[in-house]
Amino acid sequence: MNTRLILLSGIALALGHWGAAAQASASATVERHVQGIESIGDAELASMRGRYTLGSNTVAWFGIQMISTWQDNTGRTLQGAMNIAMDFTRNANTPTVSFIPTVSIVQGAQPPAGQDTAGPARNVDSSGLANVSGMVQSVQVAGDGNYASNVTRLTVQDGGSAPAAYAPGGPGQTTSATAQSGNATVDANYSGNAAQVMLSIAGQGAVQQWIRNGSLGQTVTLAADNQFVSNQIEITLIRQTIAANTQLALDVARSIQSTRGFGL
Repeated sequence: MNTRLILLSGIALALGHWGAAAQASASATVERHVQGIESIGDAELASMRGRYTLGSNTVAWFGIQMISTWQDNTGRTLQGAMNIAMDFTRNANTPTVSFIPTVSIVQGAQPPAGQDTAGPARNVDSSGLANVSGMVQSVQVAGDGNYASNVTRLTVQDGGSAPAAYAPGGPGQTTSATAQSGNATVDANYSGNAAQVMLSIAGQGAVQQWIRNGSLGQTVTLAADNQFVSNQIEITLIRQTIAANTQLALDVARSIQSTRGFGL
């Protein structure tokens, strides 16, 4: 079985089950930091059928971290984050799930970087993105001097411990947090099998990240000048490597099996 396809299929199944968690010139990037994984050609994919598993390497831990940051032209900084972790080390079929939402709005001490330029009313419409599935990244800007970025990273590792940003979860934990100041709102929540982070400033736009069944996305809509926005998703998958003595036992079993039919 192709290990590359196995890993990607396992990640897709995990996202589907639990999901559902540019510069103003408009740049969006997706980065992969996965050792040993390469693109699979259409011909190879077309010949493969069925559901695949990780084989001898099972998922030990899976986590998603969504962080959104927005600094407006007055120096005010909005930040929201949601960490979702699934620990399979105790039970491979029923993982321990944890949620860590954090929100903040801080008024900067620095003077404004610049004021909005007077002009006609601005409007940004992103309603069509609600009909898109899979991986979504979008930047829509109606203004000048803005910076916006959407970045998603995937890391797969063999063994090791979960990143320090995650904490053990359990029943009764908090799944949502909200902060509001003036015309600004920051919300991070998990509800209805979907996790999201949303930053909004009335009359200036919204910044959002989400993970739900069949979809993972990052969107930026701005209708103002001199805004700095950053969306970041970090996906980490830790595989539980097979123990050395277990591998030895498997090798011996295969050797015995291969000798059947031989005799002295």
